[in-house]
Amino acid sequence: MSKLWEKGYTLDPLIERFTVGKDHITDMKLIRYDIVASVAHAEMLAKTGFLSNEELEKLKAALKKLSDLIDSNQFSISPDEEDCHTAIENFLVREVGEAGKKIHTARSRNDQVLTALRLLYKDELKKLQQLIQELREQLKSFSKRFGRIKFAGFTHTRKAMPTNFRTWSMALYNALGDDLKLLRFVFEMIDQSPLGTGAGYGVPAKIDRRFTAQRLGFKKIQKNPIHTQLSRGKYEFLLLHSLSQISFDLNRFASDIVLFSLPEIGYLSLPRELCTGSSIMPHKLNPDPLELVRAYHNRIVARQMECAMITSNLITGYHRDFQLLKEIVLESFEIVEQLLLVMKLVFEKLRVNQEKCRASLTKEVLATERVYELVEQGIPFRNAYRSVAEELGSERE
Repeated sequence: MSKLWEKGYTLDPLIERFTVGKDHITDMKLIRYDIVASVAHAEMLAKTGFLSNEELEKLKAALKKLSDLIDSNQFSISPDEEDCHTAIENFLVREVGEAGKKIHTARSRNDQVLTALRLLYKDELKKLQQLIQELREQLKSFSKRFGRIKFAGFTHTRKAMPTNFRTWSMALYNALGDDLKLLRFVFEMIDQSPLGTGAGYGVPAKIDRRFTAQRLGFKKIQKNPIHTQLSRGKYEFLLLHSLSQISFDLNRFASDIVLFSLPEIGYLSLPRELCTGSSIMPHKLNPDPLELVRAYHNRIVARQMECAMITSNLITGYHRDFQLLKEIVLESFEIVEQLLLVMKLVFEKLRVNQEKCRASLTKEVLATERVYELVEQGIPFRNAYRSVAEELGSERE
């Protein structure tokens, strides 16, 4: 099978396997977006005179056929083809001949992959926003059921002051609201069409970039071709940062639920269907899903740092280093989507033990309230503070 960069020589097999990596697998997640971008690009080529109307219709029909084959799991990318871009062009050449060889006019694999990735990113960001909204609705439901129940909150992993489950659950609700704002900001950054910038230096042909941007649903075009290439890695880092903020919030509340459902504390109870068991201890019901939520956050942070390291110290222009970003980001999207689904299910099934919560409100937990009772009587705060501290100290003795 021919490669888009074919020049009549044979690549060493080891180098070919090394440079292809997992792209032929990863790009099956990207190929539908590349097809959509190829349709818009072909329409622009016809509009600007590089394709005849007949050639355009043949290409569109072939791209539709390819899309149908993918939907029915009858198409895969061969390692020899390297990526989805080559696979698409090879398919078009087989289907429509010479017209298939014209599809790459006025584009490079560099702006081609950027375009497909941004279309994918936009869809994934929309999906994340929807999943966050669904979790927030579940948090509101949890708060409505259990919100008035008070319990002893913690600082330094020690009992601190009273709070209630409305305050606790809505803290995550509000944190996710911040995350939504961050996702919208990143979406706006990504919502720029890179198509037509070539390998980072434009293309020496008169094309209509605004036409393809509009056809693909981008808000605007990304004008500077060098900056377009530089933004690969920069925008991925922003994406991973926004994902890490979501996983960070879920991590914290997963830790809370693990602690609060500890039988010795017992504020919360997890149903059996959310727990796994031990292979040696018959009595164990373990909060494994929540522990994995915590651990996956660290993987997202690691992916963020991996992205930063891969793209640092590079001069302007395209570098093959960027290839490794695809798998990092796509995997991270999948992880965070799963975390949101798991936490939604947890809050749907989670129950509050009112008796354990009431029992946690011991005298020391109410100490700060006692201080402010004295303050309201006109006693200076520091004197009230010391008075209550001495009272509690003498009781411990």
